[in-house]
Amino acid sequence: QVQLVESGGGLVQAGGSLRLSCAASGRTFSSYAMGWFRQAPGKEREFVAATNWSGGSTYYADSVKGRFTISRDNAKNTVSLQMNSLKPEDTAVYYCAAANVVVPSTGLREYDFWGQGTQVTVSS
Repeated sequence: QVQLVESGGGLVQAGGSLRLSCAASGRTFSSYAMGWFRQAPGKEREFVAATNWSGGSTYYADSVKGRFTISRDNAKNTVSLQMNSLKPEDTAVYYCAAANVVVPSTGLREYDFWGQGTQVTVSS
């Protein structure tokens, strides 16, 4: 069982930056691939970024590639999402999720545990 709690959301102007963090409970955190997803009002939840158990492999949606960076610290049971050059279309609730897989997937169904989400609002 893994419990996830996101933090770091807020209101930022376009072009600004935010850093989201996700704190995980459980001794087996380092065995899970971790992902970030987001859901805007009226839209389906979508993949943003993911990393494998070590943080050595990372994956990004095309819409955030070059602007967002996912990282993890297994000693602290945390995964982070550094978001730069934010755009109004990045506005959404952001969720972190854990998947008991070797290679993380972009699909929601692969993820076993989810946080409650944190709101990110980017003003134009």
